[in-house]
Amino acid sequence: MKILLADDHRLVRAGIRRLLEDLPEVSAVLEADDGEEAVEAATRDAPDIVITDIGMPRMTGLELAAWLKHNLPQVRVIILSMHAAEEYVAEALAAGARGYLLKRSASEEMELALRAVSAGEIYLSPAIARRGASSERPRITPRQREVLKLVAQGRTTREIASQLGLSPRTIDTHRAEPVHELGVRDAIGLLREAARLGLIDLGSP
Repeated sequence: MKILLADDHRLVRAGIRRLLEDLPEVSAVLEADDGEEAVEAATRDAPDIVITDIGMPRMTGLELAAWLKHNLPQVRVIILSMHAAEEYVAEALAAGARGYLLKRSASEEMELALRAVSAGEIYLSPAIARRGASSERPRITPRQREVLKLVAQGRTTREIASQLGLSPRTIDTHRAEPVHELGVRDAIGLLREAARLGLIDLGSP
């Protein structure tokens, strides 16, 4: 896969580049100093995945993710950030990012994130996915967890129904009940809250 790395800190970028170049799945690593350079490079060089910091001059990583989502939807985005707060993760997923990796993560996580995101899944650093897990978890059935995991992989209702041998209406029910149980309003909130509580694992490749 071809990777575009966007980070305005050159020393950080150099270290991440060396890590990426050691991975057998990575064929090329491109670089950009900020979001606007990343837009130019993505348009010109068609990377498979963009790895970007959040805080950059001229265009932030979140703005870059949103631009790519609307203009180059085939390019998947992984946010690489020092911020572990839930609001950052939620904003990143809402902007279109498919992965959120903490800069303090073990180097092995980068390969896991790339594999998961390239396979169409969402990857969250385990430290984020496990945060706030409660012993008093909402009542989510095994079937609902299975449906949630497939939703996290980007599957449509019809695709999930076909894979599980159920009707689309039944799949909609399995999606709607956790929304009520977890007290969220949309699909992004549902997946984030389910991962936060440990009900599904969005980090496995």
